[in-house]
Amino acid sequence: MPRALRIRRRLTLLGSVVALGALMATPAFAIVIPTPEVATLVTADPSDITPHARSGEVRAFAEIGDMVYVGGTFTEVRQTSTSPWITRNYLFAYNRETGEISDTFLPQLNGAVNALQVSPTGKLIVGGAFNTVNGVTRRNLVALDPETGATVPDWVGRSDGGNIRTMALHGNHLYVGGAFHWINGTPHSLLARLNATTGEVDQTFQIDASVARTSTELVWTIAISPDGKTLMAGGNFTQVNGYPRNQIVMIDTTGTPSVVEDWNTRRFEPPCSSSAFPFYVQDIDFSDDGSYFIVGTNGGGGVSTVTYCDTITRWETNARGQDLSATWVNITGNDTVTSVEATDGVVYTGGHFRWVNNLGNDRAGTGAVDRLGIAALDSSNGMPLNWNPRRSGGSSLPPGSTEWGSTVPVLWRGEEGLYFGQNSDGMGGEYHGRLGLFPIAGGRTVTPPTQPGTPGYLYLGNGTTTLTKIPFADLTLGTPTTSEQPELVNVRAAWIVGRQLHWTQIAPGTQMGGLLQFSTFYNGTAGAPWNIGYNNRWFDADALQGGFYLNGRLYYVRSGGSGLYYRYFSPDSYTVGAVEFTLPTQGINWSTVRGMTYVNGTLLYGSVDGALRAVPFDPTASEGIAVDGASAIVVATATPGLTWSNPTLFYADR
Repeated sequence: MPRALRIRRRLTLLGSVVALGALMATPAFAIVIPTPEVATLVTADPSDITPHARSGEVRAFAEIGDMVYVGGTFTEVRQTSTSPWITRNYLFAYNRETGEISDTFLPQLNGAVNALQVSPTGKLIVGGAFNTVNGVTRRNLVALDPETGATVPDWVGRSDGGNIRTMALHGNHLYVGGAFHWINGTPHSLLARLNATTGEVDQTFQIDASVARTSTELVWTIAISPDGKTLMAGGNFTQVNGYPRNQIVMIDTTGTPSVVEDWNTRRFEPPCSSSAFPFYVQDIDFSDDGSYFIVGTNGGGGVSTVTYCDTITRWETNARGQDLSATWVNITGNDTVTSVEATDGVVYTGGHFRWVNNLGNDRAGTGAVDRLGIAALDSSNGMPLNWNPRRSGGSSLPPGSTEWGSTVPVLWRGEEGLYFGQNSDGMGGEYHGRLGLFPIAGGRTVTPPTQPGTPGYLYLGNGTTTLTKIPFADLTLGTPTTSEQPELVNVRAAWIVGRQLHWTQIAPGTQMGGLLQFSTFYNGTAGAPWNIGYNNRWFDADALQGGFYLNGRLYYVRSGGSGLYYRYFSPDSYTVGAVEFTLPTQGINWSTVRGMTYVNGTLLYGSVDGALRAVPFDPTASEGIAVDGASAIVVATATPGLTWSNPTLFYADR
């Protein structure tokens, strides 16, 4: 299905909680380490031509041709910051080429628009909380003529007695979720499937969610995989067709639709904090290839050891088990996430958060990176990318505007970029009343760094500015040469990422935990370093005794530690993950390791005895052991001129 015809609506709540213990949970399926993918980022400068809305929020977008359709709870719109307000209750359209508000698309609804979709015949399908459209009874579902907003009379879909909260479309299958128990006069509890062309209910889809955690039962968000075979639903329920499914469920839509029996997670079972948040799964979206989906949550204050509150999480679509954990978790630090959009290799997220990668509780704590209300994450590990428009209007907000609001109900990838709907009026330091667009034009491509090829060179430091270069191929060492590297004084661990050299360094004259530095590395020479402040000190960079980068992770050993550790790492934003993980290994005393690097499936490491050893390295090994010391071999022993007992060891192909 073309991205331009996709739409999702997300209602939202405010709150968040830090979930620490869940991050350390062992997956109940084969170990997955996503390979970083090429990402296409939209520009951080919102389009200047989009119109504005006020009073309420924008919850939904759709595109048909050159027209953009916008739904929500607003009642007025205007063309520019100085234009007069005009009445448009809950739904309007504008030309995406010019930004001009349509004066011919004029539907009359008496309640909120929560979701929009485009039928195969080009009609605009509207779901929400209304009971009349254009003066005629139409309960919560209607199809409209996209030119005039007139009701399509022979489209028969309706939701009896309950609102439509969310919709998803694949082919001619229209999936709806909400607070209803009847669709088209037939019993369907919170979920249903309709013929998108006619609005007729599909009785072969009988998936019924029920039993609220507290308050009113409902389905809040749904997402359909690109191949149409898997539907994810989230909301305030604990049972689906008799299966215990707390807040989230996977549905197989092939043949006779059914709950996927061997997919379940318990990470959303315990409450986050208080009755103010009866449920906290707020949004779900599949990646473009359908291999994974993203879940965004809120939850309120408090601490849980097993619960994904106030997080963005990645889940592998093909994973199976009864107590699944996410592939990765990004914590906001007690702040709400209300929308996610996985597209073009990027995970976008919006809400009322102030930071990401944050272990602080309602404050900027360990690892915190400023991302005010909107962020772009690396899909492989959840680390923030170098994209930070911020939900702020700066000094450009006109009188009566709202600087900061609780929700970003929707992020949606349209034909020309990423649309956002919010309940405030600032974005990217500019006025954007309730809605806007980050265009693809003017954005950039993020290309993952490649690993150094073979043959190449091992580089070994000795604690001073002297760097020794040793040709290396097939576990064979060549003749060493030395050079003076004035930038590399007091270096600890060092590793190559693409064409850059990264290293940790003792901070001269301080007790602040060292620095994480970066520079170019060309033909064996390090350039002048630069430093990104939020990567320093909090993770004790100068304690590292060796490390290397591979597939979005920084692996390392450290003084005072007895294991092989890793943190997530973003070469794009130079962000170090807030959480430290321990890799399962056996047969190696890691406290004696001094210097380590990775070459084509092999971990090379020095030790206090001065020898260089090699051992196979596979963090995805099915038996769960990434390194087995029984397989280690000695590559070289210490000589008077070459001792492998310094933390500074890295590999490069030039």
